[in-house]
Amino acid sequence: MNKLIIVILVLVSSMSFAQDINKKDADGNRHGKWSKNFESTKVLRYEGEFNHGQEVGTFKFYKNIDGQSVLTATRTFNANSDLADVKFFSSTKNLISEGKMRGKTYVGKWVYYHNKSKVVMTEELYDNKGQLEGLKKTFYLSGQLAKQENYSSGIVVGESRWFSESGKLIRVFNYLNGELHGLTKIYDSKGIIEQEGVYQKDRRHGVWKFYKDGKFIKEQDFTRRSKNPYKKQ
Repeated sequence: MNKLIIVILVLVSSMSFAQDINKKDADGNRHGKWSKNFESTKVLRYEGEFNHGQEVGTFKFYKNIDGQSVLTATRTFNANSDLADVKFFSSTKNLISEGKMRGKTYVGKWVYYHNKSKVVMTEELYDNKGQLEGLKKTFYLSGQLAKQENYSSGIVVGESRWFSESGKLIRVFNYLNGELHGLTKIYDSKGIIEQEGVYQKDRRHGVWKFYKDGKFIKEQDFTRRSKNPYKKQ
């Protein structure tokens, strides 16, 4: 008799829960707790809560891996902003990246992590259009700065610096409209100069100097000359 009562209570509870989700208000807006499974399965695809059509709180999104729901992302909505705090996860539950989104657009600072690690791999900034803007930094697993470069409207510009894992400067590039353009310096792993010269529209240009152990050994002219030079009459 007791077992029968327990079974009935479980069934009633399950039916009540089912009736409390995926509801709409009088205006046809989603309201309350909502969830959805992957098509033709019982595998959960997402779950969250609406307040008269507006997402509130934290939504959770899943992947279908071998018939199991595996958390892949969370999106936490803010009542005072149109920006949501978003986190992406690997199938092994490790945090991949986190930042803010407006709809499907990345906005502001985003942080990416090394595989299976809490160590930051990349820090970058996005403008309101979802384009990279400002300083982008990349780090080694040790935490040492590996590269820093600047972006404007999604295009790399200005000076870019690369570093060895020991912190030595090993590359200096300059960019114009996403192309290598301007002074370039290349150093060995100890930070000793090996090459220096100029790029023009992604190609070496003019006289480049080459060094060995920091001592000048030769130079080479990369100046591009027209195959049909203009001749004065």
